[in-house]
Amino acid sequence: MVLFRRLLGDVLRERRVQRGLTLREVSAQARVSLGYISEIERGQKEASSELLASLCGALEAPLSEVLREVSDAVALEEAALALTTPLTVRPRPEVVAPAA
Repeated sequence: MVLFRRLLGDVLRERRVQRGLTLREVSAQARVSLGYISEIERGQKEASSELLASLCGALEAPLSEVLREVSDAVALEEAALALTTPLTVRPRPEVVAPAA
């Protein structure tokens, strides 16, 4: 199963690291506890829309871009799951010939 919160956390962490910011810096800028941001980045907590907007503001990342990256990651994981999920083969129904 694809977990949106885990993929969101991955994208947020990647954005933070790319900008060279620490959790402490993002925490201060977003006015969100450092521990809570850490849990979000690890996919352990769900981010509300308000919290997500605050984090995106602190990361100077448009919300639409973050959500697009998460959407792309979800699509990749779904495709990978589809390739590894065994197909279920159902027996064909028997065809009964009409009586002559």
